Amino acid sequence: MAEASDTFALIYQNLRDAGCDMQMTEDCMSLVKGGDLKGILPILQQYRKVLLMTVRSGQKKIDCLDYLIYKIQKEII
Repeated sequence: MAEASDTFALIYQNLRDAGCDMQMTEDCMSLVKGGDLKGILPILQQYRKVLLMTVRSGQKKIDCLDYLIYKIQKEII
């Protein structure tokens, strides 16, 4: 069975790997260390929404570039 410190280390590393800044990571880890694991869910869900908006914004830009590339290629060929 994993020790509590291993669980804390895994959660910490996952937060950092997900791109959480230091303040968000510390806020989440404070909740976890206080025994409120579910308390980090609203924070993580909000951050997920932010990341998803970034992905959608990036996809829109890619779509615009793809259209421009298509139009230019169509004119040249």
